[in-house]
Amino acid sequence: MDAKSSLERAIGPLPSHTSDIAMQEDRWQVPTYSKFPVAIVRGEGCYVWDAEGKRYLDLYGGHAVALPGHCHPRVVQAIQAQAQRLLFYSNVVSNDVRAVAVKALAEAAPEGLRRVFLCNSGTEANETAMKIARKFTHRPRVVSLADGFHGRTLGALAATGLPKYRDPAYPIPVVHDYVPYGDEAALERAVGDQTAAVILEPVPSMGGIRVAPTAWFQRLRALTRERGALLVFDEVQTGFGRTGRRWCGEHFGVVPDLITGAKGVAGGVPAGVVFVREDVAATMKLGEQGTTFGGGPLACAAIAANVRTLLEEDLAGNAARVGAAWRAGLASVPGVVSTSGLGLMVGVNLDRPAKAVVATLVGRGFLTGTCEADPRQIRLLPPLVLTAEQAASFTHALAAVLAS
Repeated sequence: MDAKSSLERAIGPLPSHTSDIAMQEDRWQVPTYSKFPVAIVRGEGCYVWDAEGKRYLDLYGGHAVALPGHCHPRVVQAIQAQAQRLLFYSNVVSNDVRAVAVKALAEAAPEGLRRVFLCNSGTEANETAMKIARKFTHRPRVVSLADGFHGRTLGALAATGLPKYRDPAYPIPVVHDYVPYGDEAALERAVGDQTAAVILEPVPSMGGIRVAPTAWFQRLRALTRERGALLVFDEVQTGFGRTGRRWCGEHFGVVPDLITGAKGVAGGVPAGVVFVREDVAATMKLGEQGTTFGGGPLACAAIAANVRTLLEEDLAGNAARVGAAWRAGLASVPGVVSTSGLGLMVGVNLDRPAKAVVATLVGRGFLTGTCEADPRQIRLLPPLVLTAEQAASFTHALAAVLAS
């Protein structure tokens, strides 16, 4: 019996056409995103298939989640095996799979950040990091980027500089300051004796993929140390090898005090993590942090299998090699003004609005992303198993679309 048939035996008949799937979702689900006109029902590696059986090269990874590729056999095996043992028990007991997962995460972390807090998402990880920083420093203020994005809960929204997400929501705490990415003078003005933390995506994504100079990062690290603030890298999208290094700070010779991760940490299962500097972790007391579902056995099985896969298959190395060649090839396409990013986090900057181009590419079997802050940028966040041949197939398709 195939996977679909087994699933239907457990949950009932699945709607079989894109229109039926979309209609049923729209009838019952609170609106979230503007959706592509496809219903994805299966995935393998860098490819996904829709309800009608059409194949797409997934260069968006479901919001940068599918780091090891869709349904990586090792991750699937770990999930299936753990589901037959124990689906869930909370952190009020110890668990063998959780023990393996936290050890794997700690060993993959930068030196000095080898204590971890497990949670469920990037926004929860960022909320936790800011809580830790405010308690550790006894200071109230947080500095973040003017076009950064850190999540949709209230505290994470407060650190999110992008007005679209912050302004329509709720009254935002007034203890946040925003600085332009790469602006050293603004950073000098903003970080003061009341600053608990500076939190930023080392390579912004929703604010437009681009990379600040190494000197800016090194001044950022020195400034936070000088003024007693903690430095938090939100590596929800950049972490675990996407930029061609295990951690983005490695490109700049910078180790922050806390790193937040999510999206790709469990290969597709919801999970988040905060890596905490050991001396900071030593000040944390029982009961200060908590989560019901964070660190559940099923998620931990996926985390442990995923981290092992990323390291043993050197997916960061593949991201570096394929990404560098891909950016160079894309930059030579007529209609592409420039490319930006690191590894397999790629911004393609066009001479025209990207939205119509992205829609046309969907029709040709390629899923990509747009950028709210820069309407002329295509964002590419594919699985880290992307091959040079797959990357080239997109380059050719983009050239054809732009030429037409």
